[in-house]
Order: sequence, then C-alpha cells, then structure tokens
Amino acid sequence: MEVALKKMGNSTAVVIPRPVLKDLGIGPGQALKLDTTSDGRIVLTPKRKYTLAGMIAQCDPKAPPPTDLALWDIARPAGAEVPL
Repeated sequence: MEVALKKMGNSTAVVIPRPVLKDLGIGPGQALKLDTTSDGRIVLTPKRKYTLAGMIAQCDPKAPPPTDLALWDIARPAGAEVPL
C-alpha cells in the first residue's frame, strides 16, 4: 500500500487508511511512538494503555498454575522475613 505525505499547516502528515487502523485496533487520538532506522525506515508503534480489567480479561481462569509456584510454599526465609 502506498500513501502520500500531505501538507497540514506548518507540518507534514501521512494519512493512515481506515483498513490499516482497523487491523491495528487504533484510531484518531491514539498515541504512537515514532522511530527511524539506519536504513531510512520510519517505524510507528502504537502506545498501548493497559488497565487491570483489560489484563484480567485476557487471563484464562482455568489455566493450570505455573509449575514453579509450589516452590514458594516450601521456600525458607532468606533474610529478615517475619513468618506469618
């Protein structure tokens, strides 16, 4: 897909087509990180805003616990921890 730079006041802008915005799940007002590479590329990366509710929604409550979690139950204090 090819896009053109456009003059907007004292700035220059690139218009991102709607299908690309939809694919990335971004829209107007979305913060983007802009980088350049040594080979002359422009890289735009969406800055995501994470919420606790959003992260919990991605969790699988039926997933088994991590295998190393049981090690915490048998671990001995390593410093000045106060046992409960």
